Amino acid sequence: MQLLDASRELAIRPLWRLGFRPFFLFGTAFALVAVLIWLLALHDQTSAWQPTGGWLAWHRHEMVFGFGGAIIAGFLLTAVQNWTGNPGLRGPALAALAMLWLAARLAWLSGAPAALVIALELTFLPAVAFVMGRSLWRVRQRGNYPVVAVLTLLATADALVLWGLANGSDALQRQGVLAALWLIAALMGLIGGRVIPFFTQRGLGRAQQVKAWPWLDWSMLLGGVLLAASFASGLGLRPEPWLAIPCMLLGLGNLLRLARWYDAGIWRVVLLWPLHLAFAWLAAAPLGLVAWHLGILANPSLAQHGLGFGAMGGLILAMIARVSLGHSGRPLEPSRAMGVAFALLNLGALARVVLVPLAGADALWLAALCWIAAFALFLRYYAVLLCTRRLDGRPG
Repeated sequence: MQLLDASRELAIRPLWRLGFRPFFLFGTAFALVAVLIWLLALHDQTSAWQPTGGWLAWHRHEMVFGFGGAIIAGFLLTAVQNWTGNPGLRGPALAALAMLWLAARLAWLSGAPAALVIALELTFLPAVAFVMGRSLWRVRQRGNYPVVAVLTLLATADALVLWGLANGSDALQRQGVLAALWLIAALMGLIGGRVIPFFTQRGLGRAQQVKAWPWLDWSMLLGGVLLAASFASGLGLRPEPWLAIPCMLLGLGNLLRLARWYDAGIWRVVLLWPLHLAFAWLAAAPLGLVAWHLGILANPSLAQHGLGFGAMGGLILAMIARVSLGHSGRPLEPSRAMGVAFALLNLGALARVVLVPLAGADALWLAALCWIAAFALFLRYYAVLLCTRRLDGRPG
């Protein structure tokens, strides 16, 4: 039986052996290309074609659901194998799911009819949630059911965006995209709260991991979901002083978690400090909303880009750099160039949040080029790894 399983595994091309492989590869390539295209669109270099719904609708949807959705799918479809002890999605089924994601990206960018874009979009995230839910249900792993719940809410937010697209409502599209962004923040808080202290302990060789405070972890998850609901309803789109209170609690709660995990040794380990910096952005973003709700900031875009660029982009890059090494049977020792990539991404986030309001287009170019360079470096050192078999010969 083991020989049969091994022969079946070898018959599958390495790219389709586990979820992280195609989705990390396609997702990071898309992150690079999508920002480059957005720069061209901002400078009127794309008049030859228009994506479905226009450039702004495409940009805000695709950076959250296209890029973010791909990495979330790759991470969770890989993690569920470890959580349940059962093989993850692989082979033709995984290839079909990846092609569904790719078809949605091409349809939206090419200006395909809205009906086709909607049909493709409304299939992908529910399919990922179904695969996750089925795997967890088989072993009755209730502790991870909230992950499926957040995925389902993310698919609902996508449906809200698509409803707005079908009806020409910019407000509904904004509501859905911002709700999704904060749902992703809630998911990052949930997963990051598990893995960052664990990775820190292992990476520094500490005897004990920081003891978890489940009440704090669950409070942050609930707070993130409620904040997402405020955007989905449209309430979060306008400044409301009373909304500064839950935003402040969410930001301070994440700062408390980060402070509890902190160890000065992280700055010596290239796979650790980017995780902590990304979580710092996750704490700063809701505090930015506090400033907006109280009238200190004129525009909530700075907080939203701090979340999307610094927290989501930073945590994704840090996580996929580590996960790709671990699940391909390689030592957790990335190229030194990845340290440059992590630094560039955080520099770009600072430029987008701090410098763009001061310097305008020049700072926007700096932010975009830092993003592009960071993901280009990842692809330079990881693309071949994602397409080749594990070094230790194990499945995956």
